[in-house]
Amino acid sequence: MHHFIDEAGDLSLFNKRKQVVLGTDGVSNYFMVGAAFVAEPEALEHQLASLRENILQDPLLNRIPSLDPARRKTAISFHAKDDAPEVRYKVFGILAGLDVQVFVAIRDKRFLAEDGRRLFRREIRLSQNEIYDDLVSRILRNRLHLADSNTIIVARRGTRDRKEALTAAIGLAQANFAAKWGTRNFGPCDVATAYPHESGGLQVADYFLWALQRLYERREDRYFVPLAAHYRIIMDLDDTRRKAYGEWYSSSNPLSLEN
Repeated sequence: MHHFIDEAGDLSLFNKRKQVVLGTDGVSNYFMVGAAFVAEPEALEHQLASLRENILQDPLLNRIPSLDPARRKTAISFHAKDDAPEVRYKVFGILAGLDVQVFVAIRDKRFLAEDGRRLFRREIRLSQNEIYDDLVSRILRNRLHLADSNTIIVARRGTRDRKEALTAAIGLAQANFAAKWGTRNFGPCDVATAYPHESGGLQVADYFLWALQRLYERREDRYFVPLAAHYRIIMDLDDTRRKAYGEWYSSSNPLSLEN
Protein backbone atom coordinates (compact mmCIF):
# COMPACT_ATOMS: atom_id res chain seq x y z
CA MET A 1 0.00 0.00 0.00
CA HIS A 2 1.06 3.55 -0.71
CA HIS A 3 -0.14 6.18 1.77
CA PHE A 4 0.22 9.92 1.17
CA ILE A 5 -0.37 12.12 4.23
CA ASP A 6 -1.04 15.86 4.28
CA GLU A 7 -2.82 18.41 6.48
CA ALA A 8 -5.33 21.25 6.12
CA GLY A 9 -5.84 24.24 8.36
CA ASP A 10 -3.32 25.37 10.94
CA LEU A 11 -2.60 24.85 14.61
CA SER A 12 -2.53 28.52 15.66
CA LEU A 13 -4.55 28.89 18.88
CA PHE A 14 -3.35 31.92 20.85
CA ASN A 15 -1.67 35.24 20.21
CA LYS A 16 1.17 36.65 22.33
CA ARG A 17 -1.35 37.84 24.90
CA LYS A 18 -2.72 34.29 25.27
CA GLN A 19 -5.96 35.32 23.57
CA VAL A 20 -7.76 32.77 21.38
CA VAL A 21 -7.37 33.70 17.70
CA LEU A 22 -9.67 31.14 16.07
CA GLY A 23 -11.54 32.45 13.06
CA THR A 24 -9.46 35.61 12.72
CA ASP A 25 -7.86 36.49 9.40
CA GLY A 26 -5.64 33.64 8.21
CA VAL A 27 -6.44 31.34 11.14
CA SER A 28 -8.60 28.25 10.69
CA ASN A 29 -11.31 26.90 13.01
CA TYR A 30 -10.40 23.27 12.31
CA PHE A 31 -7.24 21.25 11.80
CA MET A 32 -7.26 18.01 9.86
CA VAL A 33 -4.81 15.35 8.73
CA GLY A 34 -5.65 13.00 5.90
CA ALA A 35 -4.17 10.00 4.14
CA ALA A 36 -4.81 9.20 0.49
CA PHE A 37 -4.34 5.50 -0.33
CA VAL A 38 -3.36 5.37 -3.99
CA ALA A 39 -3.51 2.04 -5.82
CA GLU A 40 -1.14 2.95 -8.67
CA PRO A 41 1.16 5.87 -7.73
CA GLU A 42 3.16 5.74 -10.96
CA ALA A 43 0.04 5.98 -13.13
CA LEU A 44 -1.15 8.86 -10.97
CA GLU A 45 2.15 10.70 -11.42
CA HIS A 46 1.82 10.29 -15.19
CA GLN A 47 -1.76 11.63 -15.19
CA LEU A 48 -0.85 14.71 -13.19
CA ALA A 49 2.29 15.40 -15.22
CA SER A 50 0.32 15.13 -18.47
CA LEU A 51 -2.38 17.44 -17.15
CA ARG A 52 0.19 20.01 -16.03
CA GLU A 53 1.92 19.90 -19.41
CA ASN A 54 -1.38 20.38 -21.25
CA ILE A 55 -2.26 23.33 -19.04
CA LEU A 56 1.15 24.94 -19.57
CA GLN A 57 0.65 24.66 -23.32
CA ASP A 58 -2.90 26.00 -23.28
CA PRO A 59 -2.86 29.66 -24.44
CA LEU A 60 -6.08 30.31 -22.50
CA LEU A 61 -4.46 29.23 -19.24
CA ASN A 62 -0.69 29.55 -19.38
CA ARG A 63 -0.72 33.31 -18.75
CA ILE A 64 -2.30 32.82 -15.33
CA PRO A 65 0.26 34.17 -12.82
CA SER A 66 0.42 30.96 -10.76
CA LEU A 67 1.49 29.09 -13.91
CA ASP A 68 4.63 31.20 -14.29
CA PRO A 69 7.50 28.70 -13.72
CA ALA A 70 9.46 31.41 -11.91
CA ARG A 71 6.82 31.44 -9.15
CA ARG A 72 7.24 27.70 -8.55
CA LYS A 73 3.54 27.14 -7.90
CA THR A 74 1.14 25.38 -10.30
CA ALA A 75 3.94 25.04 -12.88
CA ILE A 76 5.65 22.49 -10.63
CA SER A 77 2.87 21.25 -8.33
CA PHE A 78 -0.91 21.31 -8.05
CA HIS A 79 -2.00 22.98 -4.81
CA ALA A 80 -5.69 23.67 -4.37
CA LYS A 81 -5.28 26.92 -2.43
CA ASP A 82 -2.93 28.43 -5.02
CA ASP A 83 -4.39 27.01 -8.23
CA ALA A 84 -6.66 29.17 -10.36
CA PRO A 85 -10.34 28.06 -10.57
CA GLU A 86 -9.84 26.96 -14.19
CA VAL A 87 -6.97 24.71 -13.11
CA ARG A 88 -8.88 23.35 -10.12
CA TYR A 89 -11.73 22.37 -12.42
CA LYS A 90 -9.38 20.23 -14.51
CA VAL A 91 -7.76 18.62 -11.47
CA PHE A 92 -11.13 17.76 -9.93
CA GLY A 93 -12.04 16.11 -13.24
CA ILE A 94 -9.14 13.68 -12.76
CA LEU A 95 -9.67 13.12 -9.03
CA ALA A 96 -13.24 11.90 -9.43
CA GLY A 97 -12.07 8.98 -11.59
CA LEU A 98 -9.08 7.90 -9.50
CA ASP A 99 -8.72 4.63 -7.60
CA VAL A 100 -8.03 6.34 -4.29
CA GLN A 101 -9.40 6.05 -0.76
CA VAL A 102 -9.15 8.90 1.72
CA PHE A 103 -9.13 8.75 5.53
CA VAL A 104 -9.24 11.95 7.59
CA ALA A 105 -9.08 12.88 11.28
CA ILE A 106 -10.37 16.32 12.33
CA ARG A 107 -9.89 18.42 15.45
CA ASP A 108 -12.13 21.34 16.34
CA LYS A 109 -9.67 23.98 17.52
CA ARG A 110 -12.06 25.29 20.18
CA PHE A 111 -11.40 22.09 22.10
CA LEU A 112 -7.66 22.31 21.41
CA ALA A 113 -7.71 25.82 22.87
CA GLU A 114 -9.39 24.47 26.01
CA ASP A 115 -6.70 21.79 26.24
CA GLY A 116 -4.03 24.45 25.79
CA ARG A 117 -5.41 26.59 28.60
CA ARG A 118 -5.74 23.62 30.93
CA LEU A 119 -2.14 22.56 30.28
CA PHE A 120 -0.88 26.14 30.59
CA ARG A 121 -2.26 26.30 34.14
CA ARG A 122 -0.02 23.32 34.85
CA GLU A 123 2.91 25.08 33.13
CA ILE A 124 2.81 22.64 30.22
CA ARG A 125 2.79 23.80 26.64
CA LEU A 126 0.46 22.10 24.16
CA SER A 127 2.69 20.64 21.46
CA GLN A 128 1.62 21.11 17.85
CA ASN A 129 3.73 18.14 16.77
CA GLU A 130 2.01 15.90 19.33
CA ILE A 131 -1.41 16.90 17.99
CA TYR A 132 -0.27 16.19 14.44
CA ASP A 133 1.38 12.88 15.28
CA ASP A 134 -1.71 11.72 17.17
CA LEU A 135 -3.88 12.30 14.08
CA VAL A 136 -1.37 10.46 11.87
CA SER A 137 -1.52 7.51 14.26
CA ARG A 138 -5.33 7.52 14.25
CA ILE A 139 -5.79 7.49 10.47
CA LEU A 140 -3.31 4.64 10.01
CA ARG A 141 -4.35 2.54 13.00
CA ASN A 142 -6.66 0.16 11.15
CA ARG A 143 -4.86 0.14 7.79
CA LEU A 144 -1.29 -1.05 8.14
CA HIS A 145 -2.12 -4.73 8.66
CA LEU A 146 -3.93 -4.93 5.31
CA ALA A 147 -0.80 -5.04 3.13
CA ASP A 148 2.39 -7.08 2.98
CA SER A 149 4.32 -3.81 3.07
CA ASN A 150 3.54 -0.11 3.39
CA THR A 151 5.13 2.98 1.90
CA ILE A 152 4.12 6.15 3.75
CA ILE A 153 4.96 9.55 2.29
CA VAL A 154 4.27 12.48 4.61
CA ALA A 155 4.20 16.11 3.49
CA ARG A 156 7.04 18.00 5.11
CA ARG A 157 6.04 20.49 7.81
CA GLY A 158 8.48 23.39 7.74
CA THR A 159 12.18 22.69 7.40
CA ARG A 160 12.46 19.74 9.76
CA ASP A 161 12.28 16.20 8.45
CA ARG A 162 10.68 14.64 11.59
CA LYS A 163 10.98 11.16 10.09
CA GLU A 164 11.93 9.63 13.44
CA ALA A 165 8.90 11.12 15.23
CA LEU A 166 6.55 10.08 12.43
CA THR A 167 7.94 6.55 12.47
CA ALA A 168 7.21 6.45 16.23
CA ALA A 169 3.63 7.66 15.61
CA ILE A 170 3.12 4.93 13.03
CA GLY A 171 4.58 2.37 15.42
CA LEU A 172 2.02 3.52 17.98
CA ALA A 173 -0.74 2.94 15.44
CA GLN A 174 0.45 -0.65 15.01
CA ALA A 175 0.69 -1.16 18.77
CA ASN A 176 -2.82 0.18 19.37
CA PHE A 177 -4.23 -2.08 16.68
CA ALA A 178 -2.45 -5.11 18.12
CA ALA A 179 -3.68 -4.27 21.64
CA LYS A 180 -7.28 -4.18 20.42
CA TRP A 181 -7.34 -7.00 17.89
CA GLY A 182 -4.42 -9.20 18.89
CA THR A 183 -0.85 -9.48 17.66
CA ARG A 184 -0.30 -9.06 13.94
CA ASN A 185 2.79 -9.61 11.80
CA PHE A 186 3.09 -6.19 10.23
CA GLY A 187 5.18 -6.11 7.07
CA PRO A 188 7.93 -3.60 6.32
CA CYS A 189 6.87 0.02 6.71
CA ASP A 190 8.95 2.59 4.82
CA VAL A 191 8.40 6.17 6.04
CA ALA A 192 9.62 9.23 4.17
CA THR A 193 8.86 12.94 4.00
CA ALA A 194 8.56 14.94 0.80
CA TYR A 195 7.47 18.26 -0.62
CA PRO A 196 4.28 18.26 -2.75
CA HIS A 197 6.16 18.86 -6.00
CA GLU A 198 8.05 15.63 -5.32
CA SER A 199 4.89 13.51 -4.98
CA GLY A 200 1.69 13.35 -7.01
CA GLY A 201 0.07 11.46 -4.15
CA LEU A 202 0.61 14.42 -1.82
CA GLN A 203 -1.00 16.73 -4.37
CA VAL A 204 -4.04 14.45 -4.46
CA ALA A 205 -4.23 14.39 -0.65
CA ASP A 206 -4.05 18.20 -0.66
CA TYR A 207 -7.03 18.51 -2.98
CA PHE A 208 -9.19 16.08 -1.03
CA LEU A 209 -8.40 17.87 2.22
CA TRP A 210 -9.05 21.28 0.66
CA ALA A 211 -12.51 20.14 -0.49
CA LEU A 212 -13.34 18.86 3.00
CA GLN A 213 -11.93 21.99 4.63
CA ARG A 214 -14.22 24.17 2.50
CA LEU A 215 -17.19 22.21 3.81
CA TYR A 216 -16.13 22.67 7.44
CA GLU A 217 -14.81 26.23 7.33
CA ARG A 218 -17.22 27.81 4.83
CA ARG A 219 -20.16 25.41 4.88
CA GLU A 220 -19.63 24.98 1.15
CA ASP A 221 -20.06 21.45 -0.20
CA ARG A 222 -19.82 21.87 -3.98
CA TYR A 223 -16.22 20.62 -4.03
CA PHE A 224 -16.80 17.85 -1.50
CA VAL A 225 -19.89 16.24 -3.01
CA PRO A 226 -18.31 15.14 -6.35
CA LEU A 227 -15.51 13.40 -4.41
CA ALA A 228 -17.61 12.12 -1.49
CA ALA A 229 -17.44 8.45 -2.53
CA HIS A 230 -13.63 8.46 -2.09
CA TYR A 231 -13.73 9.43 1.60
CA ARG A 232 -13.83 6.09 3.37
CA ILE A 233 -13.73 7.42 6.94
CA ILE A 234 -13.86 10.98 8.30
CA MET A 235 -13.24 11.07 12.05
CA ASP A 236 -14.64 14.26 13.61
CA LEU A 237 -13.05 13.66 16.98
CA ASP A 238 -14.57 16.60 18.85
CA ASP A 239 -18.17 16.17 17.69
CA THR A 240 -19.39 14.34 20.79
CA ARG A 241 -23.09 15.05 20.34
CA ARG A 242 -23.84 11.35 20.02
CA LYS A 243 -20.70 9.48 21.08
CA ALA A 244 -17.89 10.31 23.49
CA TYR A 245 -15.16 9.40 20.98
CA GLY A 246 -16.58 11.62 18.23
CA GLU A 247 -18.49 11.17 15.00
CA TRP A 248 -17.23 8.81 12.30
CA TYR A 249 -18.58 9.46 8.83
CA SER A 250 -18.53 6.70 6.23
CA SER A 251 -20.74 5.19 3.52
CA SER A 252 -23.16 4.04 6.23
CA ASN A 253 -23.16 7.46 7.89
CA PRO A 254 -22.41 9.94 5.08
CA LEU A 255 -21.18 13.44 5.87
CA SER A 256 -23.32 16.32 4.69
CA LEU A 257 -23.91 19.97 5.57
CA GLU A 258 -27.07 18.95 7.42
CA ASN A 259 -25.35 16.59 9.87
